[in-house]
Amino acid sequence: MKIVSPKQLEQLAAEYKKTADRHKKMVIVCCGTGCLANGAQKIVDAFAECLSRRKVKDFTVEAVKKTGCHGFCEQGPLVVIEPQGTFYTKVKPKDIETIIEKSIENDEVIEKFLFTNPKDGRKIEKYPDVPFFSHQHRIALRNLGKIAPFDIREYIAVDGYKALAKVLTTMTPDQVIDEITKSELRGRGGGGFSAGKKWRTCRNVPSDVHYVICNGDEGDPGAFMDRSIMEGDPHSVLEGMMICAFAVGAKQGYIYVRDEYPLAVIHLQKAIADCEEHGLLGDKILGADFSFSIRIARGAGAFVCGESSALMRSVAGEVGEPRAKYIHSVIKGLYDQPTVLNNVETFVNVPVIINHGADWFRKIGVPKNSGTKVFSLVGKVRNTGLIEVAMGTTMREIIYDIGGGIIDGRPFKGVQTGGPSGGCLPESKLDLPVDFDSLTEAGSMMGSGGMIVMDDKTCMVDVARYFLQFLVSESCGKCVPCREGLYQLHKLTIKICEGNGTEVDIEKMEKLSQQIVVGSLCGLGKSGPNPLLSTIKYYRDEYLAHIRDKKCPAGVCRNLITYRVIPELCTGCLACITACAYHAITGQKKEPHVINQDLCEKCGACVAVCKHDAIEVS
Repeated sequence: MKIVSPKQLEQLAAEYKKTADRHKKMVIVCCGTGCLANGAQKIVDAFAECLSRRKVKDFTVEAVKKTGCHGFCEQGPLVVIEPQGTFYTKVKPKDIETIIEKSIENDEVIEKFLFTNPKDGRKIEKYPDVPFFSHQHRIALRNLGKIAPFDIREYIAVDGYKALAKVLTTMTPDQVIDEITKSELRGRGGGGFSAGKKWRTCRNVPSDVHYVICNGDEGDPGAFMDRSIMEGDPHSVLEGMMICAFAVGAKQGYIYVRDEYPLAVIHLQKAIADCEEHGLLGDKILGADFSFSIRIARGAGAFVCGESSALMRSVAGEVGEPRAKYIHSVIKGLYDQPTVLNNVETFVNVPVIINHGADWFRKIGVPKNSGTKVFSLVGKVRNTGLIEVAMGTTMREIIYDIGGGIIDGRPFKGVQTGGPSGGCLPESKLDLPVDFDSLTEAGSMMGSGGMIVMDDKTCMVDVARYFLQFLVSESCGKCVPCREGLYQLHKLTIKICEGNGTEVDIEKMEKLSQQIVVGSLCGLGKSGPNPLLSTIKYYRDEYLAHIRDKKCPAGVCRNLITYRVIPELCTGCLACITACAYHAITGQKKEPHVINQDLCEKCGACVAVCKHDAIEVS
């Protein structure tokens, strides 16, 4: 059905809201990529099978809703029973019969499925009361876990495309740009550049053709923010792009999605097709003099294609290599035409700003860093997953209030923000407010929003080596400072990890890093030394321990550690003997085992399986 006017859209929204509210009870199943990998689809199927067999009164299969990622990936698969808000974690298909019998038919709460707060062991029943969610402020993630991402009716029912109707009927392009500029929305892809300023510059370029591109590449290790939004709320992305297109005068848009995100592509394709069918994409949208279409461009997994100019070359079918930054994409971007490129999170904030106003948005966060930021919280933290907090929230609040603290109560050592181009921050920076400017000043960066927490068993020299290895493999090789400089930095970190480094090597790395920053063509090279420089700055003693003492304090670097069985703690359970692929461990059952140092490859398998902490790493 084609929607030909804002009035008709308003009427449909009211109709769809009534349809959505018709169920007295509803089961919401998280079907984001993480929960699907844990068997969420089998849970949906089990609900369908049990309901058809039991024939529950006033409750049918239609009341079981598949949504996008709720964010709490650590506890998946997740099931929420509404309107009570009962929150069940780590649900299995075999549990569904019990859930239907007790929680659907009899309003009982099944305690064993409730979330257990790691801080005090308390069982928490309600979804909003779980600390992981209660400390968040959700704007970009507002619809995740609430609507079915593949049903346009559900998006319209939560005021979807209301902002688009507003700009097409009551605002001029300049007024839209003024509102986005006034909101102080900064690009959430990493650079933190003013979205309004970018849009205005593009609009002011005299050209018959303008383009809008959404960057959904997201290549940072451990990052899955944009993926989850594209999977769970694709229409918000489209609406943000449409508003931008109206503002800058674009008729064609592209969403660039990395090849590793197949579910995001499926949901975006469905959303685009539904918009075309409903007249929300195409010619004369909502009866206005505005025409716009969107196509999906799929990347092939190259990290460098997250850089704007390399991405545009890839969309155009060329090799994804960056170009010099003095050529601005808002002036000469895709096909050498003025182009606005923002990432997924930036675009999904746009409809909210239009609906609620710039002043409302600017009051959230801190000065010059308004609104919220989405992070993927991963690593050695109890509660991993997708979170959204107001700008200015401290690192301590994120890691300890939302994340629940460090696994096994181990000491916090550092947090890496901003992906491979970011930096590692120590315990002394836990009270640092998380915003663009504070992170940059501390030697890290916001990046797209990856946040990796590390405990005392993490070697910071090895962390720098890992990220440099990643960047070396992902460099396009076009410019010498990046191609050769990062390679040399990587070789020097390997040298130190192997116990062959010297203090002169640290000086070499610092000098070379500065040359790479100055001489590289694009952001990959310019920010590539950040992990190394930040670890040298904050963890210099660890580098010196590798060099002077030939020891790895974290017990990670193989050349500098030794595994030994502590006889007093060994129960002779044979677990380590079974796990050792090199036959380096010998011993009889119920007797202390011994590790043959000549055969030991220091793989850590014995440590991983030992339940008695009987393996000493020194």
